[in-house]
Amino acid sequence: MFEVLVFVYENYWRGDACPELQQLERKLNAHGFEPDEIHQALDWLDGLNFAAQSAEFDDAAAPAPQSSHGMRVYSVAEQDHLGAQCLGFISFLETAGVLPPALREIVVDRAMAVPGDPVAVDDLKIIILMAYWSTGREPDALVLDELCDDTTGRLPH
Repeated sequence: MFEVLVFVYENYWRGDACPELQQLERKLNAHGFEPDEIHQALDWLDGLNFAAQSAEFDDAAAPAPQSSHGMRVYSVAEQDHLGAQCLGFISFLETAGVLPPALREIVVDRAMAVPGDPVAVDDLKIIILMAYWSTGREPDALVLDELCDDTTGRLPH
């Protein structure tokens, strides 16, 4: 499914540029993706579209780090499904001020819709890119670098 999502992200730079799901399905079939992967990705994208349309963003203000007066508490199911690495990565992006609460909720919702426990961090990065994509928001260069860069060769300082 994630290969299909990456293809959609790379070929349709914004969510509003993406064709309707039926037309997208035909294009994905023409590119040789497996029908099961296509249907799973289209169901996931349909949920993403719904979540993005339901989200309320404060466009007047730039995204700010999580308020010291509020805190997101993850349910046991979310903790189990997302795992410590994904929760840590989400927290990192929130603390950096690049993942506002509305976008975080889209990410968590869509991550919970992915099969397998726990979700891989690389898969979460694709989910985050797709959340930005679906809302028409452009991640800044540092966020894009963090989401797209292979960190396996990095050495901590």
